[in-house]
Amino acid sequence: MAKAEASVEELVSMIERGELRLPEMQRQYVWRSTRVRDLLDSLYRGYPSGAILLWETDEAVPLQQFAVSQSENPYQSTRLLLDGQQRLTSLSAVIRGEPVSVRGRRRPVDLLFNLEHPHQLAVITEVEENGDDGEDVDDEEDIVGDEADSTEDELQKRFNKMTFVVATRKLEQLPQWVKVSEVFKTDSDAPFLKRAGVAGFDDPRYEKYSQRLARLRAIRKYVYRMDVLERTLSYDEVTEIFVRVNSLGAKLRSSDLALAQITAKWRHSLKTFLDFQGECTKGGFDLELGLHLKNLMAFATGQSRFLTVGNLAVDVLQKAWKEACEGMRFATNFLKSNVGIESPVLLSSPFLLVVLAYFGHVRQYEITTGDSALLRYWALVANAKGRFSRGSSETILDQDLATIRQGGSVQDLIDRLRLQFGRLDITANELEGRNQRSALFKTMFLVFRNAAATDWRSNLTISLDHSGTQHRLQFHHIFPKAQLKNSYTSREADDIANLAFIGGKTNRAISDKPPVSYLPSLVEQHGMAPFEAQAIPVNTELLEISAYKTFLAERRKWIAAALNAFLGEHGAKET
Repeated sequence: MAKAEASVEELVSMIERGELRLPEMQRQYVWRSTRVRDLLDSLYRGYPSGAILLWETDEAVPLQQFAVSQSENPYQSTRLLLDGQQRLTSLSAVIRGEPVSVRGRRRPVDLLFNLEHPHQLAVITEVEENGDDGEDVDDEEDIVGDEADSTEDELQKRFNKMTFVVATRKLEQLPQWVKVSEVFKTDSDAPFLKRAGVAGFDDPRYEKYSQRLARLRAIRKYVYRMDVLERTLSYDEVTEIFVRVNSLGAKLRSSDLALAQITAKWRHSLKTFLDFQGECTKGGFDLELGLHLKNLMAFATGQSRFLTVGNLAVDVLQKAWKEACEGMRFATNFLKSNVGIESPVLLSSPFLLVVLAYFGHVRQYEITTGDSALLRYWALVANAKGRFSRGSSETILDQDLATIRQGGSVQDLIDRLRLQFGRLDITANELEGRNQRSALFKTMFLVFRNAAATDWRSNLTISLDHSGTQHRLQFHHIFPKAQLKNSYTSREADDIANLAFIGGKTNRAISDKPPVSYLPSLVEQHGMAPFEAQAIPVNTELLEISAYKTFLAERRKWIAAALNAFLGEHGAKET
């Protein structure tokens, strides 16, 4: 293995010219803008940023497209990027000022640079579990946005301590913030100094700002160490190296490594996988490719782990993929039509889809009316209770797959839920201490929407699909956090029983008013129905700040009753 070096500028040019390509074994570009921000900050400070792994080959290797545009390869041989895709794609997008493609959508990577940043590093980056080129995926995705609990002054103070931020319209208007991509487009400081109000050489800011802009542009000269694999290696050997390197470094998840092994033996399969991923996205289920691969494993082997993927023959993979796609179509259709879950953000775990897909397949998609009602009940309770969010999620998934594979009934799946949780109804105590990240919060939305809950001003029925900032769904703290911060902890303020669903404009209009000052007038205008639909007691004595814990206890009872009534409508009541 040879050693080499190349600057960021040289590597970006190689991508643009088509000299550096991306093999099919690589996962797609997944970084969020915040990760790009942190990378720029590291390079700006000269911090280490890992190595780059390349392979030079004359072999006709299956390729995929970079998330940024590039020309056709003008050379006979090809340099393939095996490690460093997320970093180099990010740098290419920022330096070239070009958007990136993420799951079929083009979006810019807009970062701002603070000319007045502190001399010393003032903001510490939160450490994530994944590695340098790892994927940014939350354990659970929020179904709606939060109200803005931080004041603008507090946010501005935090931003002023940062060197790079993801662009916002308000910050873009401030003279000390400049667009990073604009700085890379020119070597002239004049437009940025003029905009910042620097009139001449005698301005004390002139030298500081000029030095900082030069230091920012110097990121192009940052040198990466490169490990280059020999031409004599085969694609299969390089795939094995790729898997071993990333396994040892724990940079990639098992699904990413499985993708490399699958595409190595089933050439050009990545496009097949991405096409189906796109089909699901159009149907409302934007799922990670890793979930589709896990579903593939379930259909190929009857279990979900990737341990044996390297031993599966191509014809087995191809047959299982065809069946897995049909199973996933059944699963998404069942959730949308029979359960009322039309988006993965309403799922406590996407593993639910794998169970439904496999169940439909084993039953040859012939399901009785009774089993359909039971399956709907299982899906709702498993989702509400967070079946795959406790313990080893893959072990639990494999238990359900084994139950189905061995001819078990839907009632057997329900019995597994009862074995895991004991009782399957929801108690008021079960809600205590839960917040918006809870699986029960997602079910709470389903329950309130089923009760025709509306925004408290516009009377629009709550929905995930409303467009426009004033109608887009948010969760609202009935007792605003600003009112509670001196008497209660943040955890207590975020209690699930303090949250309701309303539109953005209504949320902002209420702001940090105590409920005793805004709820009675809303009840007078719109009646009790909007609040009963969201299980909100509006007795005046419960709306005082001093009665907060009493309010929470009372509302938990209301919510639990609403949840159980909703779940009970779908059959399979407690025995």
